[in-house]
Amino acid sequence: MTAALAPALDPADWQARRHAHEARVDAWLTPHLERRRTGVKHPVEDFLFTYYSHRPAQLRRWHPGAGVVLRDADPAGFGPDYTAGAAGLTLDTDRVRARRAESIAWIRTLLAATAGRPAQFGCFGMHEWAMVYRQTQEQVRHNAWPLRLSPADTAAVVSERGVRCSHFDAFRFFTAPARPLNVLQPTREGQHALEQPGCLHANMDLYKWAYKLSPLVPSELVADCFALAREIRALDMRASPYDLADLGYPPVRVETPEGRAEYATAQRGFAERAAGLRTRLLAALDRAVPADHR
Repeated sequence: MTAALAPALDPADWQARRHAHEARVDAWLTPHLERRRTGVKHPVEDFLFTYYSHRPAQLRRWHPGAGVVLRDADPAGFGPDYTAGAAGLTLDTDRVRARRAESIAWIRTLLAATAGRPAQFGCFGMHEWAMVYRQTQEQVRHNAWPLRLSPADTAAVVSERGVRCSHFDAFRFFTAPARPLNVLQPTREGQHALEQPGCLHANMDLYKWAYKLSPLVPSELVADCFALAREIRALDMRASPYDLADLGYPPVRVETPEGRAEYATAQRGFAERAAGLRTRLLAALDRAVPADHR
């Protein structure tokens, strides 16, 4: 059987892709970098740049993904993971895999395990409430913005609704009194067994897994995951105990039946979109990593 030829892009094509990616990302980066320069903080728009380790310049840099040949491309513009051949420049996937084999395998297992589980939609965003449980206004993480309810009323909502968080990286920010209230006690070691595709934070983290897999996956896919994570963060904070209405984020009042219904509807929509991105990440990985290397 003849091996399939790697797709080759002419300069006009790959340069157009690169410029489109840079322009898309600049729309996110420019206001963030301006806020950083002036010392202004934004609890929604800046989160993806502060919580995650991917730097703005890294997000802006374009990679075509594994198995794509760039005709007439300068190796100096793409870095040491690329190799030049007669047809053009291409990513040296063997080099990347050799350096990051353990991380790649861990991420692929997590993505596949999460995709194989039914989505759960009964948490109603109580993880954010558990992060301020029994704290005063001065103690909460985003204390420059007021809470919508008093600390006592906030705690009462948590006690009444309960907490059903399956995501370790949300659970680890719970206050100490809130942790025993959770029906699960997530750990890093148990992440593969608990992650489920309805979780806002699991779907936000697709951005993290995408950039950790770069340059094996195309930068457009990383940006798609960023775009989803940005929208999820907005819902996360609108449903939180914080009052961010003055920033343009009207509350989703999950302490009410109407608010919980609004939250669950949005959560289902995000889960559907995340499922498509998760499938694309797995497909990109499978193209880059032969079956005998997984």
